[in-house]
Amino acid sequence: MSVLANINVKRALLALLALFVASGFAWALWPKPIPVDVAAVSRGPLTVTVDEEGKTRIRHVYAVSAPITGKLQRLSLQAGDTVTKDKTVVAIIEPSTPPLLDVRTIREQTAQVAAAKAFVVLAEAEVRAARTDLQFAESELSRAETLQHTQAISERALEKARIDVDMRNAAVARAQANEEMRKRELQSAEARLLPPDDAYAARVPASCCVRVITPESGRILKLIQESERVVLAGSPLVEIGDPSDIEIVVELLSAEAVRVLEGSDAVIEAWGGGAPLKAHVRRVEPSGFTKVSALGIEEQRVRLILDLADGERAPERLGHDYRVFARISTYASSDVLRVPVSALFRKGDTWAVFVADHGRARVANIEIGERNATFAEVRSGLKAGLHVIMHPSDRVGDGVAVVVTVQTAR
Repeated sequence: MSVLANINVKRALLALLALFVASGFAWALWPKPIPVDVAAVSRGPLTVTVDEEGKTRIRHVYAVSAPITGKLQRLSLQAGDTVTKDKTVVAIIEPSTPPLLDVRTIREQTAQVAAAKAFVVLAEAEVRAARTDLQFAESELSRAETLQHTQAISERALEKARIDVDMRNAAVARAQANEEMRKRELQSAEARLLPPDDAYAARVPASCCVRVITPESGRILKLIQESERVVLAGSPLVEIGDPSDIEIVVELLSAEAVRVLEGSDAVIEAWGGGAPLKAHVRRVEPSGFTKVSALGIEEQRVRLILDLADGERAPERLGHDYRVFARISTYASSDVLRVPVSALFRKGDTWAVFVADHGRARVANIEIGERNATFAEVRSGLKAGLHVIMHPSDRVGDGVAVVVTVQTAR
């Protein structure tokens, strides 16, 4: 009887042990609630922006160009110097030196000089001949006037003598003009032989230089030509502008630009200073352009021009072509039903969220409207006060038990 009792006790102990082990396995394999973070669906303001890098630009930039072709003296101004309209001398242009001549050109010019000298000798001989003829005609006129008193010659002969003197005077004047012309041709031929070193002995006459005066007041933005060199007429020398008159240029993708209206508010950030600057869109250009991105992708972009808001002054440290970051508003509302973007996920062709409902995750299909990086507008499917699961993992499913570890107030 005692042996049978011992066997029954052992069996009971083994049964209890097996039950305990089975319970342990069941407890270990039993699904535990998944810890999740939740946030409340609430009503509040929603602002949607398109964000893009931009750059500052002085509204009116004046490029001062060389009015003539010549040798530019080294500029004494530096970028950042202040200039005054119609007073400050931006640059001085002097005549350029003659070019070097090759052997053939030298021989041709030497021959032209010799020919010009021969023409001068010929012109001088013509002047002497014309003067001799004039002297003879004057003596004939004097003789005719003497004979006319004695009625030895006719009135017609006397008149002819006078006309002959006038013609000889004209011939002398013509010969002298021809002589002067030949001398100038000789000077011109000799000037074409002038070597570069002898153009101006050691100094350029002050009267021969052109002083370029600034057309507007402002500051020097950039020296396009700084060193001494020969420049052509129309070559840009410097750029001048007023740093206080600044606008912002932003190049948006065309798909984003169509959402922006002229007059939209904007905020300029990351300009290197303190508080952001308020601005508004003045113009959305009607034509786009193709720009290749850093990854080599061709993009269609549209240029937007932004002005600082009324009462907002451009900081003195902000200059021309400085990098900034613009946030341009495309939608703004002070009271919308909103849900955190991090709670959204795609379910087929619709958006959905997991709602934490009495310890269980429930799928809710929703329709969203405008959204930014933080919130999305809820048009249908949710109501204020519900709690949605943030960043749901693949372990969360419809009906799965969840436990809230963090409740975010948004």
